[in-house]
Amino acid sequence: MSAAPPRDRSEHRSLGIAAVTITTLIWGVVPLAVRQIEMPTLAFASYRLWMGVLVYALVFAVTKRRPSWRALKLCALGGVFFGADVFLSFTSFRLTSIANATIIGALAPVFITLGAARWFGERVHRRDFLFVALSFAGVVAVAVGSAGSPSWSPLGDFAALVGVFSWTAYWLYSKHARRSVGALEYMAHVMFVAAIMITALGFVSGTDMAPPRGMDWVWVWVVTIFAGAVGHSFIAWSHHHVEAWLAALITQCQPVVASVAAWVILGETLTPLALTGAAVVLFATAAILVRGALRSPSETSDPTEIPAPGG
Repeated sequence: MSAAPPRDRSEHRSLGIAAVTITTLIWGVVPLAVRQIEMPTLAFASYRLWMGVLVYALVFAVTKRRPSWRALKLCALGGVFFGADVFLSFTSFRLTSIANATIIGALAPVFITLGAARWFGERVHRRDFLFVALSFAGVVAVAVGSAGSPSWSPLGDFAALVGVFSWTAYWLYSKHARRSVGALEYMAHVMFVAAIMITALGFVSGTDMAPPRGMDWVWVWVVTIFAGAVGHSFIAWSHHHVEAWLAALITQCQPVVASVAAWVILGETLTPLALTGAAVVLFATAAILVRGALRSPSETSDPTEIPAPGG
């Protein structure tokens, strides 16, 4: 099969960038939803994942797709990484401040950049890498500036730190796996493996795995449909069309979205430092997107480009 024409690749890349951006907006409000739940974290994660399995089962039925052993074997490790990240993320959002959780999570794009350079040969333009650093500095300012007086927990911070590595592993493995399996097939099998893992962990640990009650059902479905089915499907599709480091950088705007959402919905105050950091993140990310859109295909082999660190 011949490669797609450059124009088609460019259009797919633009759609991929848009998909990652929409997902970033959705994921930015997830911490606020998770804060509202009353059931144990493992139980909530388990029901959220099984509801995700149900959603993909319905999609498979409508589109006449079928699961396969080949896809399950290919996606299983991604499911393990995904399940670990769901649990660690929910734990960090519930135990520590949203500011702490988001700033620690913002380290993931750095590790994704390292991995993408080493395993996929992705190259980052010298000037773009300066914007990467500027964006991370902006994330730091947002997190520090919006800290206010939320509760803090060393265990929650540790969960967020370990989550950096689970998310990095999931992101890079997903990009590798997407070369051999479609986005819907990948996410359906990943969700199934993650649901089994988290449910088993819940029962083994003695967690109360009783079904959600009251508003917890609402939050389960909100996270399942928007952050899960929509967000992760968009990301899985984008892996085939957008560089891993660029997509990861876009998601680095998540702390900005979270801070603004907390300001609008929860009435949390945004300090001048947080507002400045938000502007820096958005500027740096926009600068890379514009530069990437204007760069000609021949520039990808320009000698002034260097691999990301570790490449």
